[in-house]
Amino acid sequence: MNIRYSCRHCKTEVGSIPFGSAGEIIQELQQAEKEDQHEHFLEYNEDGSLTVRCICEQCEQSLMMFPDYYALKKWLQ
Repeated sequence: MNIRYSCRHCKTEVGSIPFGSAGEIIQELQQAEKEDQHEHFLEYNEDGSLTVRCICEQCEQSLMMFPDYYALKKWLQ
């Protein structure tokens, strides 16, 4: 199972972890999901991969410069 990291704002792929290295990380993410109820950050895909919704550097910088964007559900057009 591959793990893909994708920006939750602009949908840019930030990175990925190949099948062989992903086993322990998947277990840790699933445990964190159970404990913290962060299911909206994890997306299980039909092909068996896992997508983790994170934030890319560009979106993080934009949010730091314009903190009012946090109040908007969708601030990228």
